[in-house]
Amino acid sequence: MSEHSHDHAHAHEDAPAADRWKHDGVRVIKGDQLDANTAQTPGMFRQAAINHARVGAQKIWAGTVTIQPDAKTGVHHHGELESIIYVLRGKARMRWGERLEYVAEAGPGDFIFVPPYVPHQEINADPAEPLECVLVRSDNEAVVVNITDVDPVERPEEVYWVDPIHKAPGA
Repeated sequence: MSEHSHDHAHAHEDAPAADRWKHDGVRVIKGDQLDANTAQTPGMFRQAAINHARVGAQKIWAGTVTIQPDAKTGVHHHGELESIIYVLRGKARMRWGERLEYVAEAGPGDFIFVPPYVPHQEINADPAEPLECVLVRSDNEAVVVNITDVDPVERPEEVYWVDPIHKAPGA
């Protein structure tokens, strides 16, 4: 690293605001330095790369998620947030709509866009292999509105993609 490269996670509070970009401008977060200090539950492993705590991001969150075979979320939406999912490995299935009547699948190299307020369910469509993705959200706050009065076309199976923001149906 050059003398001007920084790998720290704090801002130079003592620098004048106009000069802070010199110390806290572009940041590189190495793939082996992701933060696993996020909501973790069986069936899912999430790591933060970009968020407010790590780099001072104000309007975006980015990280990785690995979902175990056959894991599914309950029906939910993310309020005003927009989400982008980039599939690295595996087979993702997204269901959406008032009864989750619409379905699309994505594989490695595919992007998924989830607009604000769209009721949806994320599914690892492969019964044998984990699904690995990069997730980007349009805000630092994890907004999840669980929807419990939906009779989905595809029922969640016994393994749920459940964490503090994705609650199990009936919880």
